[in-house]
Amino acid sequence: MLFNRLNRRNTLITAIFFIFLSTVLLGCTNDSNGDSASKDDHDNMLTISWPRDIGELNPHVYNPSQLFSQSMVYEPLVTYQEGGELKPHLAESWDISEDGKEYTFHLRQDVKFSDGSEFNADIVKKNFDTILTNVDLHSWLGFIPKIASTEVIDEHTFKLTLTEPYYPTIQELAVVRPVRFLGEAGFPEDGDTSKGVVEPIGTGPWVLEEYKADEYAIFKRNENYWGELPKEEKIQVKVIPDPETRVLAFEKGELDLIYGEGVISLDAFKQLESTGDYETSISEPVATRQLVLNSTKEQLADERVRQALHYGFNKEALVEGVTSGYEEKADYILPNNLPYTKDINAKVIDYDVEKAKSLLDEAGWTLPEGKTVREKDGQPLEVELMYNSAETIQKTMAETLQAEWSTIGVKLNIVGVELTEYIQRFKDNKFDINFFSNYGAPYDPHTFLNVVLSEGFGFNEAISAYPNKDELLKQIAEVPKTTDEKKRQQLYSSILTSIQDQGAIIPISYIKKTAIYQKDVTNFTFPANRDEHPFTGISMKQ
Repeated sequence: MLFNRLNRRNTLITAIFFIFLSTVLLGCTNDSNGDSASKDDHDNMLTISWPRDIGELNPHVYNPSQLFSQSMVYEPLVTYQEGGELKPHLAESWDISEDGKEYTFHLRQDVKFSDGSEFNADIVKKNFDTILTNVDLHSWLGFIPKIASTEVIDEHTFKLTLTEPYYPTIQELAVVRPVRFLGEAGFPEDGDTSKGVVEPIGTGPWVLEEYKADEYAIFKRNENYWGELPKEEKIQVKVIPDPETRVLAFEKGELDLIYGEGVISLDAFKQLESTGDYETSISEPVATRQLVLNSTKEQLADERVRQALHYGFNKEALVEGVTSGYEEKADYILPNNLPYTKDINAKVIDYDVEKAKSLLDEAGWTLPEGKTVREKDGQPLEVELMYNSAETIQKTMAETLQAEWSTIGVKLNIVGVELTEYIQRFKDNKFDINFFSNYGAPYDPHTFLNVVLSEGFGFNEAISAYPNKDELLKQIAEVPKTTDEKKRQQLYSSILTSIQDQGAIIPISYIKKTAIYQKDVTNFTFPANRDEHPFTGISMKQ
């Protein structure tokens, strides 16, 4: 896959793209009408659909394993909760040394794996050490390449020592992969899980019971689970790649729940909601949909031009029209429900056509008499917007921007490309403007800034015309090493404000997850962690 690269820098860049890819639901499987269990077979079974097969349920690898299913079986030391609060999970508590390099975890003593084996410091170390045999594979997670040693202090105490302070360590331990824990019997003989696991043995609330590749998977409740026992006995995942087929199955009552990002179109969601026959939920913002403007391009090198483009489209109307109000216009490049994002002082840009025209005039891009496109030194103000051809929202937004920017004298050419080409062009700096979204919880804000810091990704190049670029990059590199909470907040506020105010990243809308479910499904909630499963408290009326 994308993360098999020649050196650590490229691995970092590619694997960060992998996070992005892992949230894009691409169907690539066969029709799912096989011999999956019917609702009559299991009254206390919740049935959902997913566009792809669940994968091999290996906690230490990436695609094709699906994040939600991995999180059903495998658990972290800590969990990410609303507002960025980090709470104990398999670790009851932890201590951090004053220099920020040593993390000592006090493990729960009442935890067993699904096969009855003990969860203890030895198995924690074995999992960490296995991950560390493939550091390049996992170096996108910032603390992994900084691990100097792993140590068993006693049966229920484990110590992690880093080569340098890295404050996001605890937050990164909450991600779904790769730092979750496989039981001893799940390891292959050579211990290298990158090649596969013997069987998926975790400490989580669910155990894989039945599986047919590309058709369905059935998870049963782990009756020996140490935490709150799920109310449902079983979860069935039907693989239905086509969104329209997914909707039809739901309307027939073959599915109890459809949830996620892009699993059905917003039009289909709105139509189903309007019938009144189903229950619906919409999450808090999980990410920001953005435009990235490449300031290495002559037409976009001037901050006044970038700001003019921001002033030059009616963001609120665009978001309302394209997403039927299910997303909301974004004033900031990161949602303010993430850590360190509440004190951003970036200027909020409101729709103002005359202001946009004035800025373009100031920048020397004037409109010759009888023409519709502005020029400067004989060059037209013409730029290209690249979008993922599989994303209908991006396409519609691109067409709207094309029309709106034409009224201020900017010619926007729009081009839809396949995802692989989209990613490659972004990395190769072969773009003028493109769509992007940040990674959400529990990755941001530090992962977003790591991307800006990394050359050869697109963001670093996009801010090339910033006069304070060197200082910005210096500050970004300083943030993870900062052990003082107040100073860290000041750095984040300064960095995020400066990046936005200079216009290379334009926030458009806050992306949200949707869920639609039958009326006998109750207690559905979206997890704070964007990649976690939502089945913890869900139940069905009998």
